[in-house]
Amino acid sequence: MRTLAIENRNRDFQSRLFSFAASAALAIGATLSLPATSHADEDGISFWLPGIYGSLAAVPQQPGFTFTAINYFDSVSGSGSIATAREITIGRFSPTINVNLNATATAKIDVVLPYLNYVFATPVFGGQLALGMFGIVGNNSTGLDGTLTLASGPLVVTRQGSISQTAWGAGDLYPVASMRWNNGVNNWMVYGTGDIPVGDYSPTNLANFGIGHGAVDVGGGYTYFNPQTGHEFSAVTGFTYNLINPSTDYQNGIDWHLDWGASQFLTKQIQVGAVGYFYEQVSPDRGCAPQLCPFQSGVIGIGPQLGFIIPAGSLQAYINLKAYGEFDGHDRPSGWNAWLTLSLSPSAPTNPKTAMLTK
Repeated sequence: MRTLAIENRNRDFQSRLFSFAASAALAIGATLSLPATSHADEDGISFWLPGIYGSLAAVPQQPGFTFTAINYFDSVSGSGSIATAREITIGRFSPTINVNLNATATAKIDVVLPYLNYVFATPVFGGQLALGMFGIVGNNSTGLDGTLTLASGPLVVTRQGSISQTAWGAGDLYPVASMRWNNGVNNWMVYGTGDIPVGDYSPTNLANFGIGHGAVDVGGGYTYFNPQTGHEFSAVTGFTYNLINPSTDYQNGIDWHLDWGASQFLTKQIQVGAVGYFYEQVSPDRGCAPQLCPFQSGVIGIGPQLGFIIPAGSLQAYINLKAYGEFDGHDRPSGWNAWLTLSLSPSAPTNPKTAMLTK
């Protein structure tokens, strides 16, 4: 009887750990594309936000509504073609003129990303269906600084100085649909998302909160999670197809992205680990200036993560802090970014039969 009680307690702990981690999956893995704050493609701005997926991305979640708020801070800079592309877009000079721009584009973004998600309890195709919607609101500060030389035949004009813009606003809307399946320590998922371009945007602005065009992104992922050992590894990959920006007649190329996370649960409530991403355009942009094409961007990021699960009665809170340092960036501003996530979800239900046997 004592052996049975111990086994039941172990199973109960593993079940609670798995349930806690499953609910936490939304906060670190189920969040999706927030394009106005990422960098690639036209002017170095893309639909996909690298790092939006992380640990436990494919683990099923608790049925019901979950609300997540992410405070995202991004500090990046880029020179050469990135600064030139921005100058052309905002109408500072004609793309047909020979341009030599010794300048740097910088951006600091501090935004809140609210996300409301509903997980259905009834299985669909043997898996778990979830539907949600993302938004974005906050501050964007962007600047250009340096020396511009314009040459058109015998005429050469040199200009030195800086321009900047700081704006508060709201971004596009991003619907999300996902399906997840579980088989022991193995978990799989597929997702689909897109951009509804309703946010604050103007091609003549330095600081925008929308991208000015629609986009569709689809992909899939896998998570290995062993609740007995606390070992976890996740990877999510996908592709973005961008529609034409009607304000500029510019179309971003197809983007490929891979987000990953690895972590160890030290206890049932404390998680530590690492996160990273790869981002690369697999086809060039259409509509870029001749001196810039092909404009194909890419970057790699890596950093640490720390998570806390806090039971709160019928709800459960999850707090996650992660940060990325970027390298090997091209045709895209790069630097570092930090994420502070708070997620509120239904608590994992207790198992009365298990509790009785344990007692």
